[in-house]
Amino acid sequence: MGKNKRRNFSADFKAKVAIEAIKEQQTLSELASKYELHPNQIAEWKRLFQSSASSIFVSETGKKSDKEAEDTASLYEQIGRLQVENAFLKKKLL
Repeated sequence: MGKNKRRNFSADFKAKVAIEAIKEQQTLSELASKYELHPNQIAEWKRLFQSSASSIFVSETGKKSDKEAEDTASLYEQIGRLQVENAFLKKKLL
């Protein structure tokens, strides 16, 4: 009465199966028997692949703008601290 171990599949394998499902050259049942998977699992991988495919085409500039926004926020924070410190020191000097 040993437990059945869950199978883990690599991302490459999942993508390969999802692409074959998208091509629709074979039915989900045929693919399921070919790869020893459940048809619902293949359908789920296909759905995930299609929903996240647009992220491949996100430009690098979009990613840089997020990084730039973080850097800008950090710099504004530092500027604010320095202005407060500068004002305090001016008052102390007088």
